[in-house]
Amino acid sequence: MVGIRYTIWAFAASMPQAIAQSCANINPAQAATFASGYSGRVVMNGLRTPRGLIFDNEGNMLTTEQGGYGVRYIQLNDYGGTNVCVKSSKQLIQDSSINHGIALTPDGKKLFVSSLTTVWAWDYDGTTGTVSNKKTVVQGMNNGGFHRSRTLVIPRAQPDTLLVQRGSQDNVDTPAAQQSTGRSMIRAFKISSILNAPADYLAGEVLAWGLRNTVGVGEHPNGGIWSVDNGVDDMQRAGRDIHHTNPCEELNYHGQVNNTADPERGGHHGYPECYAVWDPSVIPNAAQLGLTVGTPFVMGNPGGSNTDAMCQARKAPKLCFPSHTAPLDIKFNRNGTAAYIPFHGSWNKSPPDGFRLSRVNWNPATGMPVEPSTSTTAAINIMYNANTGTCPNRCFRPVNVAFSPGGKLFMTSDTTNEIWVIGGPINEA
Repeated sequence: MVGIRYTIWAFAASMPQAIAQSCANINPAQAATFASGYSGRVVMNGLRTPRGLIFDNEGNMLTTEQGGYGVRYIQLNDYGGTNVCVKSSKQLIQDSSINHGIALTPDGKKLFVSSLTTVWAWDYDGTTGTVSNKKTVVQGMNNGGFHRSRTLVIPRAQPDTLLVQRGSQDNVDTPAAQQSTGRSMIRAFKISSILNAPADYLAGEVLAWGLRNTVGVGEHPNGGIWSVDNGVDDMQRAGRDIHHTNPCEELNYHGQVNNTADPERGGHHGYPECYAVWDPSVIPNAAQLGLTVGTPFVMGNPGGSNTDAMCQARKAPKLCFPSHTAPLDIKFNRNGTAAYIPFHGSWNKSPPDGFRLSRVNWNPATGMPVEPSTSTTAAINIMYNANTGTCPNRCFRPVNVAFSPGGKLFMTSDTTNEIWVIGGPINEA
């Protein structure tokens, strides 16, 4: 009995120490302001321009580093809430051409990473943090250095499919009006096929086109594919400069990925001729022409076949966000009640705008946003820079977000070389 009592006492005595374990505080490079109920802390700093962010099935974090490193493998200690810190970190793949896109098959065995021109695949072991058997799977995506990101998504509803995004060649890429350029679109590839023989980008199925620079692509729990698009810079209409508040940044829908008959699939979303209104007050004759928030319209001088009616016959955005705020990702919480969108921030307006993480409420029953397409308040800011006048040089700049297997939300900030964990009602309706 004495031995038993001693064992119980020793175990009980050790409990306060275990419970009290916590992570060392890392001061953020730039302080963040949080909406009521939300909080956050820096999990890791000292990275090299972190961009893409995913978790493997073991709960390890993988990020692409645009600053010349490649892919980093990070093991975490999680003591509850935002009390999360790095247990170990190592370079998984060294390749200075890797710049953004990263995805894992749902079984956690195949890792896909992209560069400006190419998508590669590796066999991946999350337990040991190792890769092997590198293969080129998609190629032929050189844009001459403009819009370099190639976002990758493997939908859980269609796990043999790899979605690959490609942006425009220029601010206004006139040839992108033809699908044959392979620019400004999202294409779908059958993974089992491209692992056997690499495919040219033009060989993929067009899931959506007419998308200027859709860096953010995500899957709703119902299998619906959504994206956020970065609108054109320096916009004019009928001889008037309207670029400061137009066009909007778009939230677009591309149908359920496992339904080839979905009417949204393969849709043309307007670029390079068409955009959507954010601020009708500065557009000449907007009221007479019926131009309101979210209405597609033509840039420049309407005439001939280049008309607003032509634009309105194409796919309109489901929601709009303020111009030049640069949304770069969209991820849904586990019950489909919210999407989280990081806005990287503007260079084409003064004062600067964006530089924040926002929540958009969703109706899980319909699979659609709660707010109508004409809303200007759908994006609820939960983490932001209090003074965007100091941006971009003295701000955090969100790039990607990712949910851990346990449902926690993490975010990369490329200018401050940090990864944050965000606390609050992330998975609540």
